[in-house]
Amino acid sequence: MEDGSEKWNFQGNKKLNASSISVRGVYNMLMERVNNSRDKKPLVPLCRVDPTENPLFRTTPEATDSVSTAVNSYNFNCYPPTVGLPDAKRAIANYLSSDLPYQLSPENVFLTIGGTQAIDIILPALARSDANILLPRPGYPQYDSRASCCLLEVRHFDLLPERGWEVDLDSLESQADENTVAMVLINPSNPCGNVFTYQHLKRVAEIARKLGIFVISDEVYAHVTYGSNPFVPMGVFSSIVPVITIGSLSKRWLVPGWRTGWIATCDPHGIFQKTGVVKSIISYLEITTDPPTFLQLVSLQAAIPEILGKTKDDFLSKNLNILRETANIFYDLCKEIPCLTCPHKPEGAMCVMVEINFSQIKDIVDDMDFCAKLAEEESVLLLPGVTVGLKNWLRISFAVDTSNLVEGLSRIKAFCLRYAKMP
Repeated sequence: MEDGSEKWNFQGNKKLNASSISVRGVYNMLMERVNNSRDKKPLVPLCRVDPTENPLFRTTPEATDSVSTAVNSYNFNCYPPTVGLPDAKRAIANYLSSDLPYQLSPENVFLTIGGTQAIDIILPALARSDANILLPRPGYPQYDSRASCCLLEVRHFDLLPERGWEVDLDSLESQADENTVAMVLINPSNPCGNVFTYQHLKRVAEIARKLGIFVISDEVYAHVTYGSNPFVPMGVFSSIVPVITIGSLSKRWLVPGWRTGWIATCDPHGIFQKTGVVKSIISYLEITTDPPTFLQLVSLQAAIPEILGKTKDDFLSKNLNILRETANIFYDLCKEIPCLTCPHKPEGAMCVMVEINFSQIKDIVDDMDFCAKLAEEESVLLLPGVTVGLKNWLRISFAVDTSNLVEGLSRIKAFCLRYAKMP
């Protein structure tokens, strides 16, 4: 080559490129299609799960006051401890313990820059040349991407839409071998919108114990439930199997941009200490970025039960009522859209999975093509199911204003009718 580049000893990481599918990347691609559209309509974003785009969803004033107080105190301009501020760790331990049959200590909690960094810490801490991890399908793409980057083999177990997205327990067992180190469970579920029952979670814990693996329980949407199943933390079953819980302020307190999350080890038998998992987590924390100190103080003030005494009683119930309403609207209107099927009414989180019936439509090859054409022609953004591991499905967020949801579904219906096969 004329520039002599064949002599260089470096090149891009192809494994990283192959693993880079993400919600953000797909969102940016779809936005390009909207921007290139000839007939521009007002944008209806049903792709990303960001409730703050809806003016109905605002965090409690006590949380924003906490930020102001922390910044103006001048006490939180320093570097924080590697594992997080002691008071913040204690507050989160107490908050989580209110749902558990035992008390967590501050030493069980590690502060992170949102739930995403928690994933980015836990998976490399487990990685070794022969290890594999079991991930749900569909699931959250950050797990696949991070596992690929740290050379941790991924094996998928299925969630069953016909059974309310329960774990296919036979699939779970069949994927494991002597090199399996952990499994991931997301509850309440992003992307499926289901909430696992106590009985099902206990059965999953029993199988994990049988396999000799631990459970990474992604509970970023903890308590964001509005159906018949209450939220049950996986840590309830940590006497059966050790559990690492991932949590965040993002969704329940409606502050995703604050990037405040945590890792909690739910392990009354001390297995994570004995096996070196805690040491690996701390070692990784020592070489990564710490959460801002003043937002760790927010964790202290906004994530503990005491804050509920200062917040208006209707703060959490109001948000759940809005989500319940939009979930109902979505489920009812989706039934009227040809070629789309929603197998399970959402009961938690802020999104839902919908199947595309390609036998009823023409000139669309897959879910990515569906979303790209929809963005260009109708200015409606949906997430292709392939992004979360389920090809030819769609993930739709309903954490939006009801008028936007109705308008978006109306445009999706018109789009599907336009591409419908004639009888």
